[in-house]
Amino acid sequence: MEIGIVSHFLPTGLLEHFSITNVSELCNVKERKHFIEISLEENNKILKDVDSTLYESKGFTEITIQDFPLRGKAVFLKIKRRRWRLKDNHRVVIRNDFSFVAEGSGFTRELSDFLKGRG
Repeated sequence: MEIGIVSHFLPTGLLEHFSITNVSELCNVKERKHFIEISLEENNKILKDVDSTLYESKGFTEITIQDFPLRGKAVFLKIKRRRWRLKDNHRVVIRNDFSFVAEGSGFTRELSDFLKGRG
């Protein structure tokens, strides 16, 4: 699946902060169901109102959330978020906060609102 086309189906604003690194169509052999996995990586840019020269990107955390299905196939967004640490004491202190994940769920906010009848 072409990455350029996939970008049109992602949550609004997501590509302002993330880059698509891979798009795969996979199969869950047990359930015999095909699904699409879109891998994204956070851009190397700190978003908070802090002096970015004091911080460095140090590693990632990864989450997988479910988005709207495409052509009857489940879509999962595999998102790598950056961890930021202070250069002088090496403590991880900041993670950028994004609002595209519905609180308390494994769904995008848009999918969650749709399922709850708020979309």
